Amino acid sequence: TKVHLRANADGLPIGAVLTPGEAHDVTAYPDLMAARDSDPGVMLADKGYDSDAIRQDLRDRGATPEIPTKRNRKAQHSVDKPLYALRARIECFIGNLKNQRRIATRYDHTASSFLGFVLLGCIRIWARFVH
Repeated sequence: TKVHLRANADGLPIGAVLTPGEAHDVTAYPDLMAARDSDPGVMLADKGYDSDAIRQDLRDRGATPEIPTKRNRKAQHSVDKPLYALRARIECFIGNLKNQRRIATRYDHTASSFLGFVLLGCIRIWARFVH
């Protein structure tokens, strides 16, 4: 099981989706972006989300895709390095989530139970931010 997370500009969680371990990252994109009222201005993502369909969907939503391209693509897209460096906030959020032992060790046997504890971890991160 893989966890796909969406975060805001402050690195706080706003979406979580589970997919089977062998599924490609692109398959989680529609579920992560399901809330149309929270369309991003700029979307920072890793190479796993590099696809023409995702880039076009982001443009249709009025967002700028800042996604590095895979090496094997003929058409290479450049990213704004200072802007893409803000992705470190998302990585720190994931690191904070993995500091919670139950999530890092995956004690749960079912996907729904694991997702529940991931969401509880996200709530704990939001609670620290709010207070």
